[in-house]
Amino acid sequence: MIKKNIVGTVTELVAPVAEEMGIILWDVEYVKEGSKRILRITIDSEEGIDINICEKFHRTIDPMLDEADPIEDAYYLECTSPGIEREIKTDAHISMCLGEKVEAKLYAPKNGSKSFVGILEGVDGEGRVLINVGGESVAFERKEISKMHTVFDFE
Repeated sequence: MIKKNIVGTVTELVAPVAEEMGIILWDVEYVKEGSKRILRITIDSEEGIDINICEKFHRTIDPMLDEADPIEDAYYLECTSPGIEREIKTDAHISMCLGEKVEAKLYAPKNGSKSFVGILEGVDGEGRVLINVGGESVAFERKEISKMHTVFDFE
């Protein structure tokens, strides 16, 4: 099974469980880190996520994944929170992070820079991500952005 099918299959299996538990399924990744294969499921809620919620979700989905067996190889199951500086990948993530300070890293320079920090304004009618940088709204094509995440000021 190819990686994309694994992520899609796992998402379909665990999304109803997340919804039933009142949590948000933020992301599902199937990655190789060193010699380990990891199925990383990131969850969130309006109240935040702690280790107890991650453990409860893990214990609930683990037998479901064993029964469905969507991954042929041995893997580690991780259930985690998106953290305070969370990666923004989807339209749903953008909607949940509107008005927050973000950093967008680009594949190639735009206006002489590969990194922009500003306030996330949303998506325009053409599907471009809008970020207010220094009082000016800057539009980024999705294919320009290599990574975008929220920025937390620790001061």
